This record gives sequence, structure tokens and C-alpha cells, in this order.
Amino acid sequence: MNIITGKAKVAAVLGWPVEHSRSPLLHNFWLKRYGIDGVYIPLAVKPENFKKVIIGLSASGFKGCNITIPNKEIAFSCCDEVDEIARKIGSVNTLTFKNDGKIFGTSTDGAGFIESLRDHNIRIKNCNVLILGAGGAARSVISSLAHEKAKITIANRTNSRALQLAQDLGTGNVIAWDTWTSLLGQYDLLVNTTSLGMEGKESFDFDLSKAKSGLVVTDIVYVPRLTPLLKVAKEFNLKTIEGLGMLLHQARFGFREWFGVDPMVDSETIEYVAKTIRE
Repeated sequence: MNIITGKAKVAAVLGWPVEHSRSPLLHNFWLKRYGIDGVYIPLAVKPENFKKVIIGLSASGFKGCNITIPNKEIAFSCCDEVDEIARKIGSVNTLTFKNDGKIFGTSTDGAGFIESLRDHNIRIKNCNVLILGAGGAARSVISSLAHEKAKITIANRTNSRALQLAQDLGTGNVIAWDTWTSLLGQYDLLVNTTSLGMEGKESFDFDLSKAKSGLVVTDIVYVPRLTPLLKVAKEFNLKTIEGLGMLLHQARFGFREWFGVDPMVDSETIEYVAKTIRE
């Protein structure tokens, strides 16, 4: 493999910080599995330098890149073309550098979330879903769930942000944050899109005592794998889905565009990445 002479296909993940990202581990695992002459590297990029770096990567022959916080909205503004989901949510996490010099952007988080649900045989159409949070991740997840005809309710600690999100996306009812635990009996699926419970972030005591027995609980956080929310759900014998599946599936779309193979998310892939994440 020779990156300098351009024989290898090269992609990257850009963020500030970027050290936490498992994307290089995952993509390089797939590159080796499928015998592809390529490499995927992490690049720490400050928001103020982001546009210049993107132009440089495109000009130097990179195939594309993934974008982590806080650069997803800036990445959107760098695109010549975006798909419908990206246009609706106003951000992208995956860029593809076309041969004609144009930059195509999409957000794969929501699609990755849907695929993770399908891995667990979750019925999405007409599913009553309660979303916790109203940030960028919520936008992507809600857009994809709505596309699959799920029924959406949003609860966020700042109620005005939830109302704005529902208005922007044209879907979703909004309930007050201090009422969602008492209303859990109405929902089939609970999705935490906030950073509550993430390693190094604010802790939160989740009360799931009002949940119906069939409630499925999922968290888009994957560090730790067993988040405080999922831990409580298990104590109530509720079905849980961890965030790792979403991470792995959202990565497939970029890999397919850049390297020409649609990689499998199988037990070997899950175990390879999971071993780097504490329970």
C-alpha cells in the first residue's frame, strides 16, 4: 500500500476531539477483511480550520470522510450536493469526494439506527416511540423513524427546543420532560439520544417503573455499552438495544461509497469493536 503515490484508497474521520472515535478501528478491520488496498485515519480538526481541511482532502485524492461533533453543521455548508435526510436535518456525518471535484454529503446516523432495530426484529411501522433529547442526533433518528412510519413523541429538558425540533421536521408530539416517566405505559420504544449516562457526562436516575412489559429500550450512547438507562431497563426485565449496533451500521454507508464494498455487521465485527469498550 502506498498512500503517497495514490494507489491506496484513503478516507478519514474528522473531529475535535477525535481520539475517542472507534471509526478507524472499524474501517481498517473491514479493509483487511475484504482485502482492499486502503486506509482510514483519524484527523483532529478545529472547527475554524474545517473548511480548509475539507478542500485540501478533496484535492489530495481522499475518497471521503466521516464527521464527528462539533463539525457536522459546518460539513453541511461544505457540500455541493446533499440527500433528502441531510437537507431536512441540516447536518451531515459522511462526505464523499466525487471525481468531478464535487462534495456529496449525507447523514447516516438515522439509517444506522434503523438497521440496528431491524437486527433485533423490532417492528417500526406504527410503533409508538418516545425520544429523549432534541439535539442533532435526535434530528437524524426522528427523521428516519418518521420515514418508516413510526409515531413520534419528544421529551427534552428544554421544552422549547423539542417544540422547535417537531416544527422543523414536521413530525412528533412534545411532552414535558418531568412527565415522560409517568407516561411510559403508552410507548413501545424508548430512545435516549442525549448524552445522559455517557462516560464522562452527567449522570441521571432513570425511572422506568411505569413502563409496560413490552417496552424496548435503546440508547445511542455506546461508551459504556451498558449505559445507566440500559442497566435500569434490565432490572425491569425490559428488552434492551445498545448503541454499538447503530455505530457499526452507520459506518457501512460511507465504506460502501469510498471502498466499493457493502461490509457485513456480523458477530465478528461486533466483538472486534466491542472489546475496546468497557461494559
